[in-house]
Amino acid sequence: MKNKFRKIINTSLFTLLGCFLLFFPFYTLLAQDFEFDPGNNIQKRLNLPNPKYGPESIATKVIQWILGILGLVAVVMIILGGFIWMTAAGNEEKVRKAKAILTSAIIGLVIVLLSFAILILVVRTVNNVTT
Repeated sequence: MKNKFRKIINTSLFTLLGCFLLFFPFYTLLAQDFEFDPGNNIQKRLNLPNPKYGPESIATKVIQWILGILGLVAVVMIILGGFIWMTAAGNEEKVRKAKAILTSAIIGLVIVLLSFAILILVVRTVNNVTT
């Protein structure tokens, strides 16, 4: 009985943490004051590259798409690992497999987020040097 209660508490805490990490970025986006401007004003405010179709702009967009897809894959793997853990029904082998999937997916998500941060840093630095 005690072991089941501990599993329920651990699963609940993990689910709450996952929901918090999943939905927290949206709250920060809602807190920002962006006016709809079809021109380049938003692009200038965010310090994004110029809207020209040069090689640096195309490379930046391709890398952003790739990182976005990899982030989506990592989130799907986290959901899959959580599903396997929830349906393990006490099977220790499935729990170990789920923990391995979750650990790998979280490490992958951290790598993707850090790569995205490095990309933004490099793009802003290059734009500041060239302008």
